[in-house]
Amino acid sequence: MRILLVEDTRDVGEAIAARLRGLGHAVDWEVDGAAGDAVLSVQAYDLVILDVNLPGLDGFAILKRLRARRGPVPVLVLTARSEVDDRVGALDLGADDYLVKPFDFRELEARVRALLRRNSGHADNALTLGNLRLDREARSASVAGEVLDLTRREWTLIEILAARPGRIFAKGELLERVFAFEEESSENAVEQIVARLRRKLAAAGARAEIRTLRGLGYQVLCQES
Repeated sequence: MRILLVEDTRDVGEAIAARLRGLGHAVDWEVDGAAGDAVLSVQAYDLVILDVNLPGLDGFAILKRLRARRGPVPVLVLTARSEVDDRVGALDLGADDYLVKPFDFRELEARVRALLRRNSGHADNALTLGNLRLDREARSASVAGEVLDLTRREWTLIEILAARPGRIFAKGELLERVFAFEEESSENAVEQIVARLRRKLAAAGARAEIRTLRGLGYQVLCQES
């Protein structure tokens, strides 16, 4: 998924970005609050991870401006402030969750999974489409119990499609959600990932099928058994 991280502490930001990228997410990282707010005004994200104490514009101000624009993206606030008033203030401004520093990265990952899952309308970490099963916690895919060997981007793309079966995703939307700003990419790269996924799904006997709707994009549907 496409995630925006706004964190000015270099070692913390680098660690979070590396951890999330290792899980297959496309991560854009900003160290300045004003820059983060500017990006949010033009780019859609699946999740925002927002530090409170930022130069330029603090996290509470960014959150308030985001919600004033009616931005529906889930927001996880990071704060070194453990006082109840600060946590309540973040939630009242529209934060979906908060995490007090210092934190265990396993807890960060669990909260990220929960917010992404909630945003896609699923109650747990499993996505099932016919005999295709995706485990979001383990980031693994299997067909009839047999594990599929997927690259990071192949996993990300099939997760996006399978989370909303039948929905049509334009190539441009998939491009934005699979690749971060600094990564070289094009719609041709999306086509190549889809082609590889189709071959792997077909070879495994998956009943889930990625269909192309010419001029519109892609959708995943389950074939009748």
